[in-house]
Amino acid sequence: MRVIIVDDDQIVAMSLKTILEADSEIEVCGCGNDGEDAVSLYKEIIPDVLLMDIQMKKMSGLDAAKEIISEYPDARILLLTTFSDDEYIVNALEIGVKGYILKQDFDGIVPAIKAVYRGQSVFGGEIVSKIPVLKQSKSEFDAASYDLCEKELDIIAQVGLGKSNKEIADSLFLSEGTVRNYISVILEKLSLRDRTQLAVFYLTKMC
Repeated sequence: MRVIIVDDDQIVAMSLKTILEADSEIEVCGCGNDGEDAVSLYKEIIPDVLLMDIQMKKMSGLDAAKEIISEYPDARILLLTTFSDDEYIVNALEIGVKGYILKQDFDGIVPAIKAVYRGQSVFGGEIVSKIPVLKQSKSEFDAASYDLCEKELDIIAQVGLGKSNKEIADSLFLSEGTVRNYISVILEKLSLRDRTQLAVFYLTKMC
């Protein structure tokens, strides 16, 4: 798995490189210092995962992610930051990033990268804890207007929390095949492209 690291703190970038390369499945194939580096490195290397800070000089991680995803819709971008602000979370998901975790969660970085590589959406524990706050700021969700049944709502919530199909299946006592079928139907009903857009839907509409 090829990974690019972009962080304006070189000490942090080198520390992340050391952590990632300790895993035999990960190859760090490029490092950058700002959003402009992220865009150019991504186009040059086309990595499996881009691990990137949010607040950086010249171009922020959010702006870089937006530019990259506009050209490479399937880009797997994991944002790593010290900030857990609600606006950052929602903006990042609306752009289409695959994950958002805090730098303090060192133990969770490698598992998060692997999960994003497998196509899952990832939110660190601190991010998940923000969901009740986001819920209070949204109007009540009208499931009937979207023709969603209770089981479909349960699955959307699980996807929104970054769960894999297997984890959803185990939690809801379903087979993985059934979960996949449910998700396909849900995406069609909501006119969404993928799981990441479904996670955005969950956080911006249902929470």
